[in-house]
Amino acid sequence: MTLIYRTWKKNLHLETCLLYVVFTVFTGSSAVTPVFVQKGKDVTLDVMTDGFHEDDIVLWRFNTSSVIVTFSPGKEPIVSEVYTGRVEFPQKKYSVTLKNLQESDSGVYTAQLIGSAETQTVAEHKLTVDSVSSSSDSCNLTVTCSTQDSDITSRVTCDTTTCHQEGGERSKVTTSGASLRLYLVNSTMNCNHSNQVSWTKDTKETGQVCPQFTGKNKRRSFCCFSTRCLTRTHDGKLISQELWNNSVNGIGD
Repeated sequence: MTLIYRTWKKNLHLETCLLYVVFTVFTGSSAVTPVFVQKGKDVTLDVMTDGFHEDDIVLWRFNTSSVIVTFSPGKEPIVSEVYTGRVEFPQKKYSVTLKNLQESDSGVYTAQLIGSAETQTVAEHKLTVDSVSSSSDSCNLTVTCSTQDSDITSRVTCDTTTCHQEGGERSKVTTSGASLRLYLVNSTMNCNHSNQVSWTKDTKETGQVCPQFTGKNKRRSFCCFSTRCLTRTHDGKLISQELWNNSVNGIGD
């Protein structure tokens, strides 16, 4: 189980805050790790180094093709020319920090271990770089309910009193024959996944991510919130939920 909070503030005309939350519950083999970063910020990508040998070579790749950096035994890391000035190395071995992220940096970042016998993937992060959009009187959410082989995305808009799902309930039958549903009940988003052997449901209260809807925010502030929940079902399927909120609340000065 992993629960990560990242917050920071910057004094501008508005008080700015950013909160990212990643909640993960699963067992078994490693999966792609979702990472959410605001445009212009930095991110650190880690590798679990258990079982590595001194003569191993580690490569970080972007979208399986472009090499970002190469770690070779006894040598300084070699950074590809296109990433010069944008990569730093934290204390943790083989980890990298990418600087000043832009929307074009969204994609899959993979660390590959090149050993004497085989090449294997030791870390995989799906990075989403989000540019800020806002509204003074509403909160817009993009909600994705997904499995390993399918997903449903829907938009939800909340004001101070109600929430509305564009197009109503969304549903789909996946390629594996499972059923996937995404729907809004009052102010709660529901993500249902069912197949022949199991049934799983994830929920999220929109009031937790929309200050306009709760009416609890009494200062002028901007908040960006992201949540992703992953749950592995009995037959190994992975179900997830993402909620994004970009809003400006001007209630009370």
